[in-house]
Amino acid sequence: MRVFIATSLVVAAALTGVWGYQQWRANQRQLPNGNKPMASAPTNAAIPVRLSKQARDNLSLVSKPLQSTTFWRTIELPGVIVNRPGVSDRGVVSPVSGVVTKINAFPGDTVAPDDPLFTIRLVSESLHESQMQLYKATQDIAIAEQQRTRLAEAAQSGAIPQSRMIEIDNEIKRLNVSVKAYEQDLQARGLPREGIQQAAQGKFVTEVVVRAFHENPDDRTPDSYFAYEIQSLKVELGTQVEAGQLLCSLADHRALFVEGRAFKDDMPLVQTAAKNRWEVEADFGSETDKDWGEPPSHLPIHHVANTIDPDTRTFAFFLTLANQSQSYTTPEGSSRLLWRFRPGGRLNLRVPVEKLDNVFVLPRDAVVQEGPEAYVFRQNGELFDRRPVRVLLEDRLYAVIANDGSITPGFFIAQNGAASLNRVLKAQSTSGTPANVHVHADGTVHAAH
Repeated sequence: MRVFIATSLVVAAALTGVWGYQQWRANQRQLPNGNKPMASAPTNAAIPVRLSKQARDNLSLVSKPLQSTTFWRTIELPGVIVNRPGVSDRGVVSPVSGVVTKINAFPGDTVAPDDPLFTIRLVSESLHESQMQLYKATQDIAIAEQQRTRLAEAAQSGAIPQSRMIEIDNEIKRLNVSVKAYEQDLQARGLPREGIQQAAQGKFVTEVVVRAFHENPDDRTPDSYFAYEIQSLKVELGTQVEAGQLLCSLADHRALFVEGRAFKDDMPLVQTAAKNRWEVEADFGSETDKDWGEPPSHLPIHHVANTIDPDTRTFAFFLTLANQSQSYTTPEGSSRLLWRFRPGGRLNLRVPVEKLDNVFVLPRDAVVQEGPEAYVFRQNGELFDRRPVRVLLEDRLYAVIANDGSITPGFFIAQNGAASLNRVLKAQSTSGTPANVHVHADGTVHAAH
């Protein structure tokens, strides 16, 4: 009995060994290296991805040839459009003391340079007195000159002494000095030149018309149209005003500033850009409009503020912005202006800090990263092969690629969808599906059907 049991155990052990060996052999066929599973298609980054036209349309793929270029590393800072002090807004003051009897323009209206804005009736007694004295002095000069002409022959014949002629000449000189003094007084009080000339002839000025500023012809081309916009009124009809009192504010938004804000640590970078006259890239975002065209992309730095805001601990720097305007006519026949850029509008600024030469610049979606590796996809017809690259710099919009021979100028590189193409490549490599697959817009891959 013991012999039978021992024999049975030996036979069972032998059968178990044979079965185990067969399983080991089967596993070895599936694991040729002893530690890696055999895939139906080997994973190889050099295997291209084949996409049909429909698949490319699903992914909205766009390919463009590579070109080496120069790229500026930048820092991104916020900006806001502001008025240019002393230029954008201008106050109109009363040149004389008087009462406002007429208002020619109201807020929202546009006025061309030299258009009438207000009519002011003079109430200053001293102003009337100066006009009267100017007229009197002018008439006294005329009388003295007539007397000199009448006595000239008598003085030459000796009928009257020469001292008399000298007295008349001195009187004329004194009167001329008085005329100049009264003219300067009236001019300082705001009387226009033509009004002073009328006062010298006895036509005393009782009203003064206040006009918009004269336009400097050097600031615009002859064919361009410009008008001020009435921004606010400070007086009403019947208001008594003093000389120098503010009557209204005119808006001239042709010249604006973009105020950028940066922290103290960014100050050396902004100052370097200002000293080197590097222009700042401006991103207006939704400001792009087909009625206006493309907005300006680069703006020069006008100046950097020399103070730091104690509350925000930031400093300001200012860029010059040339505005654009369009005019239209209201149903009432009044002219109005539309400005493209308005104070208070916000934008993003990219200040240049470093220049990178001989590099490739691609959209950020053209590069996919897997750990330390970065890849782009080169297109050749329906095939896309993955190429490793070295990323020098990456920001919110762009990826800067080193021109180290991994890709060369002229290669057609997919400008977007790199992550989706990478998922397709990995799916094909691990599943063993054929290259002509069906790809959905989200990057998922399915066998052809």
